[in-house]
Amino acid sequence: MAVKIDKKIVKYSVVKDDAGKAAEAQRPGAEVVQMHERLERPEVLEGVTYKIKTPLSEHALYVTINDIVLNPGTEHELRRPFEIFINSKNMDHFQWIVALTRIISAVFRKGGDVTFLVEELRSVFDPRGGYFKKGGRYMPSLVAEIGDVIEHHLRTIGLIRDEGPDEHQRRLIEEKRAEYEARRKQAAAEGGAEGDYPEGAQLCAKCNTKAMIQMDNCLTCLNCGESKCG
Repeated sequence: MAVKIDKKIVKYSVVKDDAGKAAEAQRPGAEVVQMHERLERPEVLEGVTYKIKTPLSEHALYVTINDIVLNPGTEHELRRPFEIFINSKNMDHFQWIVALTRIISAVFRKGGDVTFLVEELRSVFDPRGGYFKKGGRYMPSLVAEIGDVIEHHLRTIGLIRDEGPDEHQRRLIEEKRAEYEARRKQAAAEGGAEGDYPEGAQLCAKCNTKAMIQMDNCLTCLNCGESKCG
């Protein structure tokens, strides 16, 4: 908060911590609560559970992310992730899943920018190979899919904003999708499998989706608009 000084400064003094806190308390407005290490867990938290079904296991994983609401009912209201739990009937990954949930929960409770977790988890590759999700999106590992779930949750609560393709890219993608729509319907009528993107599309390195096709002698992704020609 900026304060304009109209008079000439003739003397000054250093304000101590107690005096500064007292002056802050006298200012109008709601008290702003921020995340810090001393923030205790409330009795009740709001959360969402996501189901992960992968070809790596016959049993699904259930990822629950609980959020804490800071400054509820005020103009400073914020929703931030506070803890994460992962549950499954498959006990093969029990040790590292427990370790992962404790570390991620500790980062959540630390506060600050926690969005870096998404890239860190999604960059983990399984040496045995990954798998494709429905829609043609490639997941390099189970850990990467947990990172994908966290990204979806952070977008839902507003911590990550999806910029997406620009207007020109969106128009181009819509035009090319319209061109392939007739081919997809024809292939489906002939008994062929109808996917989300054209058959033979390549894997996009940016969004990990099999949606890269040749357009105007240039590989372009129909999902995110990434183009090899810039």
